[in-house]
Amino acid sequence: MRHSGLLTLDAVINLLLGLLLIVFPSPVVSTLGIPSTDSAFYPSILGAILFGIGIALIVERVRGFSGLGLAGAISINMSGGLVLAAWLIFGQLNLPLRGKVFLWGLVLVLVGVSSLELFADIHSRHTQQTHETKRYDIE
Repeated sequence: MRHSGLLTLDAVINLLLGLLLIVFPSPVVSTLGIPSTDSAFYPSILGAILFGIGIALIVERVRGFSGLGLAGAISINMSGGLVLAAWLIFGQLNLPLRGKVFLWGLVLVLVGVSSLELFADIHSRHTQQTHETKRYDIE
């Protein structure tokens, strides 16, 4: 999958989850079985952050990777996935099975997408270096 496809997939995931948490924070938290709060403030803030990340990824895809780009997406996804995994392992969260399944699924998506992005970036850099080396060898 090319960089633009990965950024688009990443953006869609963030936009959808973010929008759901912004518009329906309490029902989404309840349905997914994730830790709830006394108000919808924190879930909606999380939704806004995810939605903003999704917008940033779309902007970068449209602009042609001039700012955030793949490195930013890898950083966002890997840090989010690893912190969430740490909470699930060490946080002693009292979650229903559906909450655990959803959150571990989210960890897998975040770490999985960032791993694909990292692999694509490394492969792209290696290919670019190989082409540059061949060009200098010819001259």
